Amino acid sequence: MNVDIVRPDTVIEAQYAAEAPRRLGPLGYLACFRGIVWREVLRFLHQRERFFSALVRPLVWLFIFAAGFRQVLGVSIIPPYETYVLYEVYVVPGLLGMILLFNAMQSSLSMVYDRETGAMRTLLVSPFPRSFLLLSKLIGGVSVAAIQSYVFLAIFYFWEADIPTYRSDYWEADIPLNLSLLVVPALLILFLIINSAIDAFSEAFVSRLIWIATALEVAVMVFAVVYWGLSPPSMNYFTVLPALVLAGLMLGAISLFLSSVIKQLENFAGVMNFVIFPMFFASSALYPLWRIRESSPLLYEICRVNPFTYAVELIRFALYGQVGARLEDGSLDLTNLYVVTAYTVLFLGAAVYAYNPSKGLIARRGGPGGAG
Repeated sequence: MNVDIVRPDTVIEAQYAAEAPRRLGPLGYLACFRGIVWREVLRFLHQRERFFSALVRPLVWLFIFAAGFRQVLGVSIIPPYETYVLYEVYVVPGLLGMILLFNAMQSSLSMVYDRETGAMRTLLVSPFPRSFLLLSKLIGGVSVAAIQSYVFLAIFYFWEADIPTYRSDYWEADIPLNLSLLVVPALLILFLIINSAIDAFSEAFVSRLIWIATALEVAVMVFAVVYWGLSPPSMNYFTVLPALVLAGLMLGAISLFLSSVIKQLENFAGVMNFVIFPMFFASSALYPLWRIRESSPLLYEICRVNPFTYAVELIRFALYGQVGARLEDGSLDLTNLYVVTAYTVLFLGAAVYAYNPSKGLIARRGGPGGAG
């Protein structure tokens, strides 16, 4: 009797070949994508200082600088505005871009940290395509930035809302009642500061308290809108979401590419000084381009090649339900959309190449897990 003898390694190879397509199928990609995005969200939730610092910067510009520059920097009627607007209204798209920009650079910092600790090697040696892994991490960072952006928009809504004032005979002044909305956040921040000093409460208790305070603050905001009969926002908070996502992808792709250039965490301060601040100030985030052209034609040309300018303008038009300005022939000017999309594809492709262990910049440092 002839009996076919099957070698064990042949059986193992056959089983691996049968399981590989199922493991890398749509459900496998979905599980990988969900895991990477959820890791970014959990990292954001555990780093509370990152959340507050991301809001402090734009709020300082909104509450302090905008109030001081209101009488100095006048804004003429330019698209998408149909009338004269206050300076604090003009800078809102730029401040949203600031949140996206700084969050993108924080993501690049985490990439450098993961590379030094070896976590990057674990991610990039998985059987999934490197472009899919980097794009998933990019989307995770954009999701965090979108949450921060909408928290800022909620604060701005109550800042510009027509809320009654309370006349105080003791202070002899009118006290805006919208300050009452800051009671819960102020108490929460005070608690976090005290707890960080004495470390008296557990992490689980602090997390539950934050969720309770968040739910309570949302309930107070809803009650304020109904009780005072506040009108809807002057800007469209729904149509701005695609613009925030696309602009966040572009800035995240740039930061992803920069993370392959940064060798150590100590070099991140140099990136802050030579990349983030020039991109932010040499743009239309804080002042219209026509004012820059009047004062410095050279700076105006620099602003025109700055990708952050087009991201801010894309957000600006999206806040009013528009994609671009209406030209004289009736067509839409889609320059902002095209430029942001082109920069996203360019830098995302550069980041995928840079993180290639055999060809990219990472290869020169001995692989993704080493700091070289």
